[in-house]
Amino acid sequence: MDLLEYQGKQFFASFDIPVSPGEAVTTVDDAVAAAERIGYPVVIKAQVHVGGRGKAGGVKLANNADETREHAGNIIGLDIKGHVVKTVWIEVASDIAEEYYASFTLDRSAKKHLGMLSAQGGVEIETVAEEDPDAIAKIWIDPVDGLSEEAARAWVLAAKLNPAATDGAVDILLKLYRAYTEGDADLCEINPLILKPTGEVHALDAKVTLDGNAQFRHEGWEVYEATQVRDEREQAAHDKGLQYVGLEGSVGVIANGAGLAMSTVDIVNQVGGKPANFLDIGGGANAEVMAGALEVINNDPNVKSIFINIFGGITRGEEVANGILEALDRVTIEAPIVIRLDGTNADEGRAILEPHLSDQLQMQPTMLDAARTVVQLARA
Repeated sequence: MDLLEYQGKQFFASFDIPVSPGEAVTTVDDAVAAAERIGYPVVIKAQVHVGGRGKAGGVKLANNADETREHAGNIIGLDIKGHVVKTVWIEVASDIAEEYYASFTLDRSAKKHLGMLSAQGGVEIETVAEEDPDAIAKIWIDPVDGLSEEAARAWVLAAKLNPAATDGAVDILLKLYRAYTEGDADLCEINPLILKPTGEVHALDAKVTLDGNAQFRHEGWEVYEATQVRDEREQAAHDKGLQYVGLEGSVGVIANGAGLAMSTVDIVNQVGGKPANFLDIGGGANAEVMAGALEVINNDPNVKSIFINIFGGITRGEEVANGILEALDRVTIEAPIVIRLDGTNADEGRAILEPHLSDQLQMQPTMLDAARTVVQLARA
C-alpha cells in the first residue's frame, strides 16, 4: 500500500520525525487559502504515486498569492507519467544546507532489515548506487536486536555526513526505524533528509509503502485505500479480496499462493507466452473465490486462454475440483482453460474434473505441460 507524500509525512510525524507543516488541497482556491495560513514562501507539490515530479513541473516555489494561484492551477490536472494530479501539498519552504538519503526496507535474502544512508540525497538512489556505490552506507539489522543508538551513530559516521548533522540524523534514524517496524511498513524512505543552515535535520520528503496485510492492526488505514491507484481489473480484484496485478499479455493466470503465482507467471514466459496478470487467490480455492477470480480475468479483453494452477494443501484436491466446476456454472467463460492440479488428494480432484474435460476445459499433469498448452491456445 503506497502512500502519497503528504500521507507519508503524516505517518512520519506520528513517530515524532520532524517534517514541514503543510496542507493537502484539491482546488486552486484552497491552495491559495492554505498558503496564506501557512505563510510565504511555500512549496506546491503534486501528489502522485510516481517519481520525477520536479522535472515534470509538479514542484514549484511560490512567494505570494498570485504565484500560488498560477502554480497550483498548472499542477492540478497535470499528467505526470500517466498519473493525473488531483491533490497538491502546500508546505513551508525550507532552507537547505545539505541533502542526504535514508531508508529502511527488508533484505529477504539476509532475513534482516536493511538500512541505507548516503550523503548524496535529492537524487534517485539507484543513480547513486550505479555511479558511486561507495557513497551508500548500509547496515543490516537483526529484527530481534533492533537498531541501537550506538549502531546508528556508527552508521552515520560511515556515511560521512556533515558532523553538524550527526546528532539530528541519529535521532531521526532511530525514529524512522521505529516507524518502519512498529508501523508495519515495507519501505520507509526520506529523500532528501536535509540539514538546515540552523543545524536542524529534517525530513523534506516521504516515501512509504505499508504492508497491506497488517491493516487489521491499524485503525485509520482505510483512508489510504481512497488514494491507491489501480486499473479497472485491479480494482475489481481488490473489491473481491484478491491479490491481482495486471500485466500486458494474453494468458490469464490463477494460482493459490503468491509463490506459485509468480512461478506460474515465470513458466508462461519461459515457454514463450506472455501473462496477462498475476492473480493469487490465497489458501482457499472454493467456488466463490474461484468464480470471483474467473470474473476478473474474463473481463480482460486481452486474455485468450486461462491457466489455473492449484497446489492443494489445507484445501484438498476434491474441494478445489468442485470449486472450479461450480465456478464455471456461475461464470460464462469464452477463453479456453487449462488446469494443473497437484498436492493433497490431487488424484481425487482430477477424477472429479475428468468427465467435464473438453477443448474448452483441459487438464495437464505438470506445470510445464500446462504452460505449453495454455500458451499454444492463446496463439490459436
